[in-house]
Amino acid sequence: MSGPAVVIAGGGPTGMMLAAELALAGIGAVVVERRPGPELAGSRAGGLQARSVEVLDQRGVAERFVAEGTTYPVVHLASIPLKISDFPSRHPYTLGLWQNHIERILAGWAGELGVPVRYGREVTAFAQDDTGVDVELSGGGTLRARYLVGCDGGRSLVRKAAGIGFPGWDATSSSLIAEAETAEEPELGTRRDEKGIHGIGRLEDGKRVRIVVREDRAGHSGERQSGEPGLAELGQAMTAVWGTDFGVHSPTWISRFTDMTRQAASYREGRVLLAGDAAHVHSPIGGQGLNTGLQDAVNLGWKLAQAVRQASRDTLLDTYQAERHPVAARVLRTTMAATALSRADARTDALLATLTDLLSLDQPRRQYAGELSGLGIRYDLGAGHPLTGCRMPDLDLVTPGGPVRVYTLLHAARPVLLSLGGPGADVTPWAGRVRLVDAEYAGRWELPVVGEVEAPAAVLIRPDGHVAWAGDPSDAPLPEALARWFGPPAAP
Repeated sequence: MSGPAVVIAGGGPTGMMLAAELALAGIGAVVVERRPGPELAGSRAGGLQARSVEVLDQRGVAERFVAEGTTYPVVHLASIPLKISDFPSRHPYTLGLWQNHIERILAGWAGELGVPVRYGREVTAFAQDDTGVDVELSGGGTLRARYLVGCDGGRSLVRKAAGIGFPGWDATSSSLIAEAETAEEPELGTRRDEKGIHGIGRLEDGKRVRIVVREDRAGHSGERQSGEPGLAELGQAMTAVWGTDFGVHSPTWISRFTDMTRQAASYREGRVLLAGDAAHVHSPIGGQGLNTGLQDAVNLGWKLAQAVRQASRDTLLDTYQAERHPVAARVLRTTMAATALSRADARTDALLATLTDLLSLDQPRRQYAGELSGLGIRYDLGAGHPLTGCRMPDLDLVTPGGPVRVYTLLHAARPVLLSLGGPGADVTPWAGRVRLVDAEYAGRWELPVVGEVEAPAAVLIRPDGHVAWAGDPSDAPLPEALARWFGPPAAP
């Protein structure tokens, strides 16, 4: 087949992360992005949760992001701070970093990996058959690929054209978000009233401010009003909250978001898949959207690579939805709850106080902080060792070649069988697909939320950093796990 193996519609964080994952796996992919260039107007969303930073650490690029951000040892459920600094992770924090910086760093990394990006183009239609997808682009031209992945946002053309339903809940609230200058010194900080949370914060350049203000109008049942809001609307909304618009002027960008909450009924339709906002939309409260999308991409990338190479059964791609759909469904539920808690009235305040008391207890705090940070996500991979389905701890190992961290072993986005109990582990029938590493580790095995677990003799780690199997390498289930995730054994 001429052309790329995979076309990715959308060059935001999800699309770029997926493109990088495919490039690491040696799969040719092209990103199609409607923006004229990589620059993103305004800072947009902000923040990387702890698990997202770990995922970037697994690829050896986390420090690029950490060096430009600010670390905070908490996550938030609405206005309730939940400590994560005691979680067993090298990155037990939320990283404050605006989306424009996240996208710039991701694009730079993807460029180093040789990912081609076609700016100023977008997918307009496609047709799939048993062997591939013909993808039509704006401005003319067609790409033939094995798979198409829609990372093209909440109004995803790919999702709609694939006929995938998007059930959920219409918006109940609407907010404006903007970056602009003000003639007067504004009231910095947050304000909470019966409509919700509003805030003004100074941006890095010291001249502009970032404004988030809830509108009086109810949310819209459609996905978004036609056209973006203007400066007059922003000024009116600010005056309704602060009694003045502080002379707001010269906006870099103004946009509107709502608490509309929807999730794709399916993440896959044949050779077409969805990731990020194309698969799930919700209120941006808590900064969950960008992080969920990044982790969608890392879960999907290695599975899609194996499907392209025909190294595994096609049904491996179905595990993408089986694992990621429940995660996003939980995010939707949590963000709806947080949106409700953001309103200020006597009853909501009473509920917020009750939840604050509950979440001050250690076990509930760990449970919800594990979910919000992503460190507690566990995929249901069936019975087995408590590690199975969890993200692999980043242990300091001793190997014949010297000390090494577990996440360093994942830089190439390849599966690893970690043998910790001496001889017995064998990946010969999967040679070239799974790396065998003999190592020793004498410390504690501890997971966020779960706590301390028994040390296994061997661990099979997927490229996304989640544990596919753990136990004794002589156990019959090990070959079954290898075949399930990485294809049938090679003929002797």
